Amino acid sequence: MARNRNERFNALLKEADWSRAPAASAFVRVAKENNLQEYAHIARQHVQHWVAGHQPSGRAPMIMCEALSRCLRRVVTPTEAGFTAPDSPAQGALDWRVDPVIALNDLGSTDLDPDRRSLLRGGVYSAAALALPGDGWWLEMAKEPPTADRKAQRVGRGDVESVREMTLAFSRMDQRRGGGHGRTALVEYLRSDVARYLVSTFPSDQVRRSMYSAAAEASYLSGWMAFDNGEHDLAEPYFTVGLKLAARAGDAPLSGHILCAMAHQALDLGLPGKALELSSASVAGQRYVSATPRERALLGVVHARCLAATGQEQAAAKTLLRAEDDLRSAHDGIEEPDRTFFFGEASLAHETACVLRDLNDRKGAVGQFGRSVRTRGAAFKRTHAVTLGYLGATQISAGNVEEACATWSRALDAMEDGIYSGRARQRVVEMRQLLSPYRRRGIPVAAELETRAADYLRTVD
Repeated sequence: MARNRNERFNALLKEADWSRAPAASAFVRVAKENNLQEYAHIARQHVQHWVAGHQPSGRAPMIMCEALSRCLRRVVTPTEAGFTAPDSPAQGALDWRVDPVIALNDLGSTDLDPDRRSLLRGGVYSAAALALPGDGWWLEMAKEPPTADRKAQRVGRGDVESVREMTLAFSRMDQRRGGGHGRTALVEYLRSDVARYLVSTFPSDQVRRSMYSAAAEASYLSGWMAFDNGEHDLAEPYFTVGLKLAARAGDAPLSGHILCAMAHQALDLGLPGKALELSSASVAGQRYVSATPRERALLGVVHARCLAATGQEQAAAKTLLRAEDDLRSAHDGIEEPDRTFFFGEASLAHETACVLRDLNDRKGAVGQFGRSVRTRGAAFKRTHAVTLGYLGATQISAGNVEEACATWSRALDAMEDGIYSGRARQRVVEMRQLLSPYRRRGIPVAAELETRAADYLRTVD
């Protein structure tokens, strides 16, 4: 998708007799005067991006127009400057034209500000906003390096590794405690350190792309943690910014990984058609072909889930078999990205069980959920609790009430051990709904467990 140069904005800069650097300096002065410190990092490369056709997000269009108005001594509107002014940072992040570096900073700053956070939380998940651009857009972003500012901080491979190490630490925390634990700290790291790295100078194009890739993964993780905690309106813009950054890095497998997560979210929200669109994109072309075996297995099994959710039984079964083959081909001699550390036999079994459940194979689903529970390590408490919740629901749907209650009791044991996860909470809500008819019949074990579930929800809501 070709991006049109913003000739209106460029003409205004010429009228003001500003090159890129003076324009950035004027922008920062206006931002600071309005106590908008989150925009104080804007530099000449951002102005160059806007001339090239990227759309500034959040308050940035109004700040730039105010700076131009002062210089030209007349009112300059966003429309005259060729800008769009999204109603919120979340909408700006979802706009494919908006520069991802600006969107990341604006999104993070608003997320961390209690007085402005309603701008993010005021919306809902928007399937319409996720219309994916064509592959031409990915190619354009991948070969479009930002113009370096000679005065900017210089970063190297060590800085890239620092971002990756920090992201992995937060990812491990998410697996243990859930997305509701530690996400604010990750957002602060994104908004401060990572955003600053992205407008720095680099010793080589390879290091630049690596930093964009590391930033994309951190943004994706913030989205995943928000999704896990049931904050879908926050997850969506972080996923989208991560996707843009991954495309700018030319990192096809990471783009596939993020699209896979977005498909997972759409499934949980009951949008199987959108989920299939996203998962199909995740396994298209180099996103699948250039991925490592473990990541291909993850992309494939989620795609199988989306196929099953849309009633495509044969295609789902075939895709599931390919995912199993991909995971079998993974071995220690292949260097896998850190983001796949959690995906192994237990995760594949969990996703396989979801496929079988959606294809009405309850017996097969119970077997695979059970296999997942047996093989999952202690470091993955959050997913363990979610799997137990799904297993209990599948058991009770087959009429095995006492067996389901025993499973759900184990799930509550896990959740009460410091799990902060909206997906885990949702399993308890589902548990109460499924237990209700058995409680009314006076089945003691159902009544006891329902009371315990209600008590748990009161402590976390």
